[in-house]
Amino acid sequence: MSQKSVCVYCGSRNGVNPAYSQAASQFGTLLAQEGWRLVYGAGDVGLMGEVARAAQASGGDTFGVIPVHLLQREVGKTDLTRFVVTETMHERKKVMIMNADAVVVLPGGPGSLDELFEALTWRQLGLHDKPILVMNVDGYWDTLHALLDQLIGQGFADSSLAEFITWVDKPDAAISALRRLLN
Repeated sequence: MSQKSVCVYCGSRNGVNPAYSQAASQFGTLLAQEGWRLVYGAGDVGLMGEVARAAQASGGDTFGVIPVHLLQREVGKTDLTRFVVTETMHERKKVMIMNADAVVVLPGGPGSLDELFEALTWRQLGLHDKPILVMNVDGYWDTLHALLDQLIGQGFADSSLAEFITWVDKPDAAISALRRLLN
């Protein structure tokens, strides 16, 4: 059986709640302990850096993808197992999701939302069938959950959209869900 890969979308900042950094670090450690490869945005800043450093410290395989224009801004983490530089953000997202078996979204900003919505839209359109998990650390994504429910409730999305996301609140719950979903 080949190694599983988990694409992690998360902030290039740490956010104000220390629980976000703690969750990113713990999740990186748990991914490595499972023997799963981390696929992420190749930054060494914010939650991206936290999850990658934790995975590396636990002996994990890391696959980072960064567009050339963000190499300086996100401090491209070149000591990864695999480091890929793309021309565009769109290419970055495509390479990340195509090299993963599942997607996990930690707290983040507009970039993380963009990545989540692209993965969710592609799933809705049948372009992939990979599990998508949202880690709702300390209720960070509560309003997103409500927004998705509103999209469905107001008739702008099919009710199946809700089935494409597994909501978890902690790193260990994400690992448990991934074990179930990736088998």
